[in-house]
Amino acid sequence: QVHLVESGGGSVQPGGSLTLSCAVSAYTRCMGWFRQAPGKDREGVASMSSGGSTYYGEFVRGRFSISKDNSKNTLVLRMSSLKPEDTAMYYCAAGVRSCGLNSRDFNAWGQGTQVTVES
Repeated sequence: QVHLVESGGGSVQPGGSLTLSCAVSAYTRCMGWFRQAPGKDREGVASMSSGGSTYYGEFVRGRFSISKDNSKNTLVLRMSSLKPEDTAMYYCAAGVRSCGLNSRDFNAWGQGTQVTVES
């Protein structure tokens, strides 16, 4: 079972930036970030296949970037131009099926890190 530990969440003002990290025991076919706000369904933020293909939620619109730091076995999500609606718990996930933004394709999850965007 893949072990995932997120870090880097916090509170930031609108327009600010945050970088989330996920320490990974082993990369799988697809690595991704999801988020869930109170009262809302979990939604896919970004994912990256083992071949380097990336997928982003429509709401990202060029503001976020997913990458891997192979030297540290870390999955990274760089977020900029943050908005209050980006406030959510962010989860790192690993999957062995086809890569995308469907949470059902991911079978290992971290505990999450909270991101709060407020004035």
